[in-house]
Amino acid sequence: MQKLVIASNNPGKLREFQFLLQPLGIEVLTQAQLGISEADEPHPTFIENALAKARHVSLLSGLPALADDSGICITSLDGAPGVLSARYAGDNPRSDVRNNDKLLRAMLGVTDRRAHYYCVLILMHHARDPQPLIAEGEWHGEIALKPDGEGGFGYDPLFWLPELGKTSAQLDREQKNAISHRGKALRELLNKLQGS
Repeated sequence: MQKLVIASNNPGKLREFQFLLQPLGIEVLTQAQLGISEADEPHPTFIENALAKARHVSLLSGLPALADDSGICITSLDGAPGVLSARYAGDNPRSDVRNNDKLLRAMLGVTDRRAHYYCVLILMHHARDPQPLIAEGEWHGEIALKPDGEGGFGYDPLFWLPELGKTSAQLDREQKNAISHRGKALRELLNKLQGS
């Protein structure tokens, strides 16, 4: 595989994937570079949404496609925001700041602050691939009382890591990729690719 299209327009995800895939010598393209619109994500599960995105991009590009669906799941909120993480505070406009503010309001007075990031990656070699590669990763932490840190994206300023005493937004890129949900899922995917 010499080229791969990332089925995302999220600049934070794109930076992470380009960095993590760089050692493989695969040319990483984005769907925006190819003029491909975003796929609908109407499904209630991460895996169904990732499949829809990968299939959409592979079909329109004629190339292998890698899709990720990920989000943050809060134990005390029954897994919310979950698949709606990117648009938790609405679409007009999508905003990490608004999403974080809404989450902090939802967590007011909540003592159980356990949370985890979840990521599923799906690589389709072609649009009708009957056996797409599927990899998953989880990253456990808590929701902080206030945002802290300038790095990362999404809910990273609120994702508190008790064992490190900091939020994921306070980690450098190498630290984050070594322990994050996306880093774990990508390592699992790479292992599967090398074994196939």
